[in-house]
Amino acid sequence: MSEKDLLLSNHNEMEDVLDRILFYIGDGGRSQVMIIFWICVVVLFNSATHVTYVYTAINSDYRCLIPGCDGSDAKYETNWLDNAIPSTSNNVYDKCEMYDRINNSINVFNNCTATAFNRSNVVKCDEFVFRDNENYIAREFGLLCEENLWKLTLVGTLNTLGMFFGLLITGVISDKYGRKFVLLGGICGCGIFGLIKAFSPTYEWFCVFEFIEAVFAAGIYVCGFILGVELVTPKNRVITGCISCTSYALGEVLVAAVAWAVKDWKLLIYYLYGPCALCIFLYWSIPESIRWYLSKGKLEEAKDVLRKFAKANNKSISEGALNKLKLIIQEQEELHESVSFVEMLKSWPLLLRFLNVGFCWMTCAFLFYGLTLNSVTLSANSYADFMYISLTEVPAYWASTYVSNRYGRKYTMSVSYALASISCFAFLSISSDIEWLHTIVYCLGKFGATSAFILIYVVASEMFPTSLRNTTMGITSMVARLGAIMSPQIPLLAKLWKPLPLLLFASLAAVATVTSLFFPETLNLKLPDTIKEAENIGKKVPTDTDSIDG
Repeated sequence: MSEKDLLLSNHNEMEDVLDRILFYIGDGGRSQVMIIFWICVVVLFNSATHVTYVYTAINSDYRCLIPGCDGSDAKYETNWLDNAIPSTSNNVYDKCEMYDRINNSINVFNNCTATAFNRSNVVKCDEFVFRDNENYIAREFGLLCEENLWKLTLVGTLNTLGMFFGLLITGVISDKYGRKFVLLGGICGCGIFGLIKAFSPTYEWFCVFEFIEAVFAAGIYVCGFILGVELVTPKNRVITGCISCTSYALGEVLVAAVAWAVKDWKLLIYYLYGPCALCIFLYWSIPESIRWYLSKGKLEEAKDVLRKFAKANNKSISEGALNKLKLIIQEQEELHESVSFVEMLKSWPLLLRFLNVGFCWMTCAFLFYGLTLNSVTLSANSYADFMYISLTEVPAYWASTYVSNRYGRKYTMSVSYALASISCFAFLSISSDIEWLHTIVYCLGKFGATSAFILIYVVASEMFPTSLRNTTMGITSMVARLGAIMSPQIPLLAKLWKPLPLLLFASLAAVATVTSLFFPETLNLKLPDTIKEAENIGKKVPTDTDSIDG
């Protein structure tokens, strides 16, 4: 496209003016690439801090310290444990109970034979031996044993609740003060309160700061995603979005890698939250959203950003071309109807569609976060398992985008749910002795959940009237948070019955496999502007040029 084409673009094409300018100046310049890089850095650390509670509040492996058997250099595994500690059929030793010592053996050091213990009498212990030299909040604040497990799972729930409440206010703040303000203000606030959390004197104070830093973190990813895709032309928005999603997955991997290296909750916080607090210095490297500037009538600020992009790409653009941006900020009558959310729900097809989106989205969140959190219990190496499961997200993002653009949204999403369901059922039927197969099948489940998660965003944005699109997505995404809030409680379900979490995952995914097929296919279709268009999307509607008999 030449600058002449920009100048000749007519009034009816005002919605394309910014895209035309971006296409003209190019979106692969050094300046834009560096901006996307820094946004991805912010997203990466946002992701890392969001799931840090997986390790700060992890329930480590430990057992009772046995007086007379364990010395000052006690090891977690020894050859006499069967004599002293109850165990399950899978040789999993009880964490907080031991067999009572027979009186005449108490003062005899290294008397750890079966005859030294009364196997008919089990007693609680108050000293422990840990498998690894790990120091997480369970050990720091004395949250050991089954009666305290709910306090550990509560940390994750408080984090998700903080995100929930944060989302209620960050949208308003970003609309008023800008995407960049929420992106950098959020990551810095998250970093500062996260670092303060490391100095918590009690478990209760730790929970308070866990909630506060999650409130700050709530809007970071969305604003980073929006800033990234608005820097490029429409043809590159999909790949830019996938790069942002990939950064999020790598942030999860980073948590496991750092936790594996330090095995200390305070050091983990220092290494992950410290860089977040320093992100304030990116203020001069990341520009504000051009479209936000235009929505606020700040034409000169928007033009200044585009001039910098053009200069970095060795392009020149005239004031005449840039002044075409005025078309975007001129008051225009809306071309679509303005209706209330309640009025939309009076449409029976749209009401059912709305409820279906809410269920499918909640299922996605429950599967995605539940499978992620549950991965730390797969084997003795929770760090490696978490990294495998997180890395599974990367090919899922790219594959689902490609397949859905080729074969359609709803069928790809249905297959994704089916893959998650079948994998969870298969996982339960595979012997735990085949560890490598266990991990592969579990990763396939996470692959399906991730694919369904990204597709529900796309489908939900393409099925409802324009004037209610943001409202509908906002409400259904908040409903989805209920699934995310429930997911940290998965360890408690496993205590009731070990297969219960996977059975619940599989059952919900199986239902969503069927219900997702009731969505209309939206691939390559115009976004609906009215309730009538939304009702008829995906259907062949007769036009004036159609003959009566077809």
